[in-house]
Amino acid sequence: MELYARVRRMVLVEGKSERETARIFGLARETVRKILRYAAPPGYRRQQPVRRPKLDQWVGIIDQILEDDKARPRKQRHTAKRILDRLKEEHQFPGGYTIVKDYVRLKRLRQREMFVPLAHPAGEAQADFGEALVVIAGGECKAHYFCMDLPQSDDCFVMAFPAETTEAFLEGHNQAFAYFGGVPRAILYDNTKLAVARILGDGTRRKTQAFSGLQSHYLFQEKFGRPGKGNDKGKVEGLVGYARRNYLVPVPRCASWQELNAKLREQCRKRRERMLRGHKQTIAEASKKIASYCYRCRRRPLKLVRGALRQ
Repeated sequence: MELYARVRRMVLVEGKSERETARIFGLARETVRKILRYAAPPGYRRQQPVRRPKLDQWVGIIDQILEDDKARPRKQRHTAKRILDRLKEEHQFPGGYTIVKDYVRLKRLRQREMFVPLAHPAGEAQADFGEALVVIAGGECKAHYFCMDLPQSDDCFVMAFPAETTEAFLEGHNQAFAYFGGVPRAILYDNTKLAVARILGDGTRRKTQAFSGLQSHYLFQEKFGRPGKGNDKGKVEGLVGYARRNYLVPVPRCASWQELNAKLREQCRKRRERMLRGHKQTIAEASKKIASYCYRCRRRPLKLVRGALRQ
């Protein structure tokens, strides 16, 4: 493992050629190429799929049964034993229970959705909108509050608007970048219509003109989560709930949207002074350390936001 790390660092970080690295470590160039393909020794890798002479010709039938089960109630789906019984009764299957059970177990494991820990590199952000009840100038209304979170430092920004519009979306970015003092290198979104005009057949996004203008102005990279998978951007989803419970309970009463947003900004500043559980520094201290990973906010705010706070 140590050899893998040294070889990979020499080529990928220090910029040495594969030929020179192979000479320094006394390795074949093909071995160096293999090390560059894998972060850790891959171990034995099967070259051909497992052969099951007694089962292979019935695999298609089993796969179809499992596929049909997806539309059935969970308690009325086939067990491996029931699949074996059907194979014997309907198709004269000569095999036994074990090979059917093992195949069904592996098939179901492959179909199960997998979850992996999400990495949060410095300088990356997540953004989303939330909703809450507020009282503005004596009238009760729904606030659509824009949230941006910097996952590595846990720094956050919250700003409320009368509606979730393009103007609010753009102004939220303007104010968030000014608050953080920089522009994140990449921002993760859901597939909001404010940013995504259409999801094409190959999974690529056709961005809206307003979002393309915002991105061209501030030069950040966009990322989009999978449709319907809020856990892809779990940090900002958590911030939406946190802001509602802590900043908007009890229901705030303000004379204007400007007053409400001044209170929200002050709450974000107070949170910066907290030291979260398991951390050895405050949010503000962590934010300063990763500031170098953000583009400095030298650009003027995007001029597409007039009327964003009008009722």
